Amino acid sequence: MAEIELNVMIGQCLNRRLDCIDKVRREVAACQRDQLNAKVNWRFTCADARVKLKILYPTFDA
Repeated sequence: MAEIELNVMIGQCLNRRLDCIDKVRREVAACQRDQLNAKVNWRFTCADARVKLKILYPTFDA
């Protein structure tokens, strides 16, 4: 989840060179305010994950 938010911030407000940390803080704060109402539209359901990633998560017979 953090990677998604970081990528959104890079695309929206950190996609250029900023010359001081204060500008970075202001830009990040502005992006955070804009993202308060943003929603994630997940297209990969748990059922899909179980099928597609089955090889990564082995099952153990008890």
